Amino acid sequence: MSELQDLVALIRANTPLIVIETRDEARVVELFRQALMQVWRAMYRWSVTEGLRRIDIDREDEAEGPPDMSSTLNAIRNATQRGVYLLFDAHPFLGAAMTQRQLREIVDRRGSQPHVLVLVGHAVELSPELEAMAVRYRPRLPDAHALLKLVRQQAEDYARENGGRRVEVDGEAVQQIVRNLAGLDPVDARRIARHLIFRDGALGPDDLPELARLKFELLNQHGHLHYEYDSARMEDVAGARRLKRWIEHRRAVFTGGEPPPGLDLPKGILLLGVQGCGKSMLAKAVAAGFGVPLVRLDIGALYNKYHGETERNLRETLAAVERLAPCVLWMDEIEKALSADDSDGGVSRRVLGHMLTWMAERQSRVFVVATANQVDALPPELLRKGRFDEVFFVDLPEADVRAELFALHLRRRALDPAAFDLAGLAGASEGFSGAEIEQAIVSAMYAAHAASTPLNAFTLRAELKQTRPLSVLMAEQVEALRAWALGRTVPAE
Repeated sequence: MSELQDLVALIRANTPLIVIETRDEARVVELFRQALMQVWRAMYRWSVTEGLRRIDIDREDEAEGPPDMSSTLNAIRNATQRGVYLLFDAHPFLGAAMTQRQLREIVDRRGSQPHVLVLVGHAVELSPELEAMAVRYRPRLPDAHALLKLVRQQAEDYARENGGRRVEVDGEAVQQIVRNLAGLDPVDARRIARHLIFRDGALGPDDLPELARLKFELLNQHGHLHYEYDSARMEDVAGARRLKRWIEHRRAVFTGGEPPPGLDLPKGILLLGVQGCGKSMLAKAVAAGFGVPLVRLDIGALYNKYHGETERNLRETLAAVERLAPCVLWMDEIEKALSADDSDGGVSRRVLGHMLTWMAERQSRVFVVATANQVDALPPELLRKGRFDEVFFVDLPEADVRAELFALHLRRRALDPAAFDLAGLAGASEGFSGAEIEQAIVSAMYAAHAASTPLNAFTLRAELKQTRPLSVLMAEQVEALRAWALGRTVPAE
């Protein structure tokens, strides 16, 4: 059934109490006007500033009586004609015992017509007695057609307010903007579209990062998500050729329209590997490879000492992530947050269960990238197919990748890689991770600065010789991890 048909059915059934949580009051009024074309009732609206007034399709009368809630409910109860009453922001006035009694008698049809009362507000909280009698109706979020119409209306407003100057439009960018506005209610979508248009009089690819930022700030009300503004480009990551190719093959399906027949949307990957080998950098690069925003979930921050709050935080956060789609959700060191533990009264197990269900059943364009260092701490349920599309292992870099890492980090510090013996440095850094190579360059630069000499390969080699990499310090653990991954995971390189 359509949104309008659902509402018509509720009115025809003389549903005594309907609750609608929204900020778009004009849309609610319009929906009821359309519904009353199919099932006629007298329609009224009430607010504490305007009082009760009739607003049928072809009329809007002056206020009928004082605006206080008690007098309004008396007027509704004494009305001789059944009607639909839209009560805006009325719930704060329903706390008084007298008012609750009046409302219950109207809902129970005690001496009154079979009216339909509609409580409209941004967040409507009712007492348990009234909640049990209410039907909550949720207006559907606008579809792509409605969002495109909304964007065009804002473009027309811009032209009207700027002497007829038309908005410069990139057609492909507008389609992406419309896709990114999905999941927002009309009020927020209209505000963001207006911001994008009125800031420079144009809609183009440059508006997409700003749109993602505005959407994130709007939806991240609880602060459990972190917007990663500086996502790395794929070319900023050395090696990982197989992983890069895997992402490239799925980019068009993930960012396009409906996937081709037989193809499901890609869901996510798990990155296992040695510490310091670039898993976090790869998570950022995946978002850049798809061309979508990257948000990081701090699972540890979801935990709350009060019963049920942790699970509620998780549900609300995942719902916000889905409304941010298309995006990449990065869960760093997932083994620390999702280890099933009975010492907390079962909270960790419930969080794990909800997370696994969401990962397996979601249909939104949210691509999950999870990173982990300790495979033995991961729950077995997380590793089975269906949670992730693939499990990649990020190993210690080989010689050619180490040479590429030296070049990247030297170039990032405004140094010419051609002035260094990259092959020799790669050979001298056997067993080093990417993070350790970067730190060796930093240390060598400090040593060169202290000696008032330019950085050269000799200074770099000296720093490499003084460094004991993790593969030496924790040799047993690193080798055990590499041995476990062999044959069980897909090499990222």
